[in-house]
Amino acid sequence: MPQNDLTMRPITGREELDLFCRLSYVFDHEFADDLDAGRRRPEWMWMALRGDRLVARLAWWTKGEGEPPFMLDVFDLDDTLPESERLDLGARLLETATAAVTPPSATEYSRFIPPAWRDDETTRRAVEDRMAVLERTGARLLVERLRLEWQPGTPIPEPSGRLRFRPVRGREELVELMTLVLDGTLDAHSQADLAQMTPAQAAAAQYDDEMARYKSPREWWQTATTPDGDPVGFVIPARNSYNAIIAYIGVLPEHRGNGHIDDLLAEGTRILAAHDVPRIRASTDVGNIPMARAFERAGYVNFEREINMTWS
Repeated sequence: MPQNDLTMRPITGREELDLFCRLSYVFDHEFADDLDAGRRRPEWMWMALRGDRLVARLAWWTKGEGEPPFMLDVFDLDDTLPESERLDLGARLLETATAAVTPPSATEYSRFIPPAWRDDETTRRAVEDRMAVLERTGARLLVERLRLEWQPGTPIPEPSGRLRFRPVRGREELVELMTLVLDGTLDAHSQADLAQMTPAQAAAAQYDDEMARYKSPREWWQTATTPDGDPVGFVIPARNSYNAIIAYIGVLPEHRGNGHIDDLLAEGTRILAAHDVPRIRASTDVGNIPMARAFERAGYVNFEREINMTWS
């Protein structure tokens, strides 16, 4: 649809990935596989073109083939353009593509950024420009998160002997434990869920939307107990479509403050490391200081941050 000298349209298919990648981001190498797996679709990958020059692009991602868009996770502007011009054309592309694909209330925005992104003026401007465009459409910052990575060869703490570990006994047990750990949670996404539903509903929804999708062995999922068998917490080591991950880790409220998070994280790391994974990824909110410090103690390095915005 031409607008003055600007054309906005989705890509026609994989044959236009080279054009789509004239603006770059960390996901570029994943697009082909994501298209094959149904996590992306050509009609969700939009471009703003001036002739054959790509001046803005965006793309949605979903968790599984046949599902609606879940997250807007690619949004790039030509940062060589004047500020007012690039913000305006970014907003026009976002509004046009959103109207064709999905209402903004159905999605979240995610952007991976360098750990010290505020210290570099060019990087900071790029991040803030994209956030400013989304704010024009009603999006607001939900949370900034730490993205963490454990590398093979990093020492894993030996078990303290204070806890016993056994495989999680199915959905019912895990949902019950997840419900309990939501009490006092510092996680912004969980807090947002709790503003709309009960803890039990939030835990069940997260299990069904996230945990149930992991194809890695369920026997990796571990419940931690006292020597007498009382539950203390749990850790969910898993593989998603891209990496080995610590998907979820939690300590029951009555057992917090005793250092059990270190034993849980070490156990989850040990399980994944035993399968010769090239890396283990994890994330936590910047504001979740206890969890961030636990990852640091376990040898996880903050290699990126993530911005999450939502539409209310």
